[in-house]
Amino acid sequence: MTGRIPIEDVTPSVSCGRYPAKAVVGELVPVTARSYREGHTAMGCQVAWAGPDGRPREVVRMRPGPDFDDRWHATIRPDAVGEWSFTVQAFDDPYLTWRDAVVKKVDAGQGPAELANDLAEGAELLQTAADGVPEKSRDLVRGAAAALRDGDLPLPARISAALDLADLLWAHPVRALLTDGPTRTLWVDRHRALFSAWYEFFPRSEGAVLAAEGRPARSGTFATAAQRLPAVAGMGFDVLYLPPIHPIGRINRKGRNNTLTAGPDDIGSPWAIGAAEGGHDAIHPELGTAEDFRRFVAAAREVGLEVAMDLALQCAPDHPWVTEHPEWFTTRADGTIAYAENPPKKYQDIYPLNFDNDPEGIRAEILRVVLHWVDQGIRAFRVDNPHTKPLDFWHWLIWQVKEYDPDVLFLSEAFTRPAVMHGLGKLGFAQSYTYFTWRDSPADLRDYCLELVAAADHMRPNFWPNTHDILPGHLQHGGPPMFKIRAVLASLLSPSWGVYAGYELFEHVARPGSGEYIDNEKYELRPRDWAAAEAQGRSLAPFIARLNAIRRANPALHWLRNLRFHDIDNPALLCWSKRDLATGNTVLVVCSVDPGQVQWGNTVLDMPALGFDWHERFTVRDELTGAVYDWGQHNAVRLDPYLQPAHVFTVHPLGAPPAPPDGDGPADPLPRSEGVRWTS
Repeated sequence: MTGRIPIEDVTPSVSCGRYPAKAVVGELVPVTARSYREGHTAMGCQVAWAGPDGRPREVVRMRPGPDFDDRWHATIRPDAVGEWSFTVQAFDDPYLTWRDAVVKKVDAGQGPAELANDLAEGAELLQTAADGVPEKSRDLVRGAAAALRDGDLPLPARISAALDLADLLWAHPVRALLTDGPTRTLWVDRHRALFSAWYEFFPRSEGAVLAAEGRPARSGTFATAAQRLPAVAGMGFDVLYLPPIHPIGRINRKGRNNTLTAGPDDIGSPWAIGAAEGGHDAIHPELGTAEDFRRFVAAAREVGLEVAMDLALQCAPDHPWVTEHPEWFTTRADGTIAYAENPPKKYQDIYPLNFDNDPEGIRAEILRVVLHWVDQGIRAFRVDNPHTKPLDFWHWLIWQVKEYDPDVLFLSEAFTRPAVMHGLGKLGFAQSYTYFTWRDSPADLRDYCLELVAAADHMRPNFWPNTHDILPGHLQHGGPPMFKIRAVLASLLSPSWGVYAGYELFEHVARPGSGEYIDNEKYELRPRDWAAAEAQGRSLAPFIARLNAIRRANPALHWLRNLRFHDIDNPALLCWSKRDLATGNTVLVVCSVDPGQVQWGNTVLDMPALGFDWHERFTVRDELTGAVYDWGQHNAVRLDPYLQPAHVFTVHPLGAPPAPPDGDGPADPLPRSEGVRWTS
């Protein structure tokens, strides 16, 4: 504690200021601090802040919290990508001290004679204050000072103008004993770092032809995969994530369903990176050329999709690095290079890097590889298993890349211990996979989301109902309604979400005894007949498109910090809202997690969180069906898993005509499983 006035517990602050806190352009960032002083003299706090260009922004006055709390609150809204700095400053506020004393003395019946010193000191104070207010208000302040000196006026007339300056001198205070707290930093990303909708597909499966009698299998290419781009964009996704597109090793190649022996037609796992054709900076020749890839990226951009690449720092045994830099790997007692293991799982087709062997050489090469892809137009990387690499390496790499291009984003795929997941967020990962995939009950979802909101200064969640690796039990056995339920939860609880291809087709069959898909696309081509599924009504694509349209149209859903939960008396239902303070836009959601039974519930809404007083009523429009209701704090809801497992309401003042739904209108109800192949 240093300085004339104590300033403590400044937030946002990550690891005591070791790392910058996170925000995105346009985000309302709450700044708080605890500050107090001796005696009863009034004080104030403010936030002094500056942008990446070093230019100071307008100082923001902080508001005090509840009595005896001594916490001060403000919000700042950064408007550019880069590193911002802010400092909480405390100061003596002589006008507030003077005003408080004069009001109390007048209320106690003291007259002009007893207040002579107060009136003289107030006049002198206002003369000083006049120099700090906007020019148009200076005469007003000086006039109030003159009134205080005018002994011919009755006391109420002498003091009223001075007392009425409270709002003006709150915004432009006289600051004495100005004390600086610690300077903190805030890294501000582009908006997509917080608000995004991801879709994953394997380009080799799009347009692929499976082997048949007398006909070999044929991989899809960037050219055939590009034909799928309009449909992905049509569902409202804005980031297309590609698993590794590099040459695949032949030594120890895995066969279908992760078998140890590959047949002549097995294509191997894309995560077994590297072969004679090249390594992490090369493209699998069956996908196309570097120019084909650039055309694919450009085609994605034309339909509103940003391509994200996989960054998997591991090698197949025939990766060029293995022969050129054997020191980058771990050699076992028998002289062989250690392959990857996650006991009891074994990955004989993958050699992990040993970052403690020649760390400078490894770092330089990986930085070269990443910047190579940045130069090809890539600004987002999904990082495979970052928790198995040194954290100081990631801190170094991410900020090296940010210095080269501050728009580059890294998504952490680390399903591991919470401390490690949070640590990766602190040191620079823009987004993180989460445990959402396994959170089933409303109580667990609520607790987990509150934990993530509390960590918003350093960790941004990305909710995925499924991945190419993960098929949770509720999707295996919950039927088509569960796919709809999990899409609602993922897309409307978190500002970022994603799905792996096949989710919209209700793919749900697992390899026996596992939480992975059978006939896993990691090891084989998996072309899908998208058009036939949609024509036969066996696709969730229209519903996903509606959810993403609702997300885009409602600024409240673009943020994380504004998530609020509301009470509801049925433990199978979850109720939450989001409100955008800048626009007043508010979304209220009630969702069932039961895929088999109709559920009823009664809400007890936190009305101020919705922008209303406790007794008020308001209008809600269900953006899934178009229905309009008159609601208040207490409301009854009925949710049918097959017809409508969720209400997604936009909230409007009572009687205000809600805007028509964005996009193609309300989604059709989800039919029962007609036409959908389903096994439990």
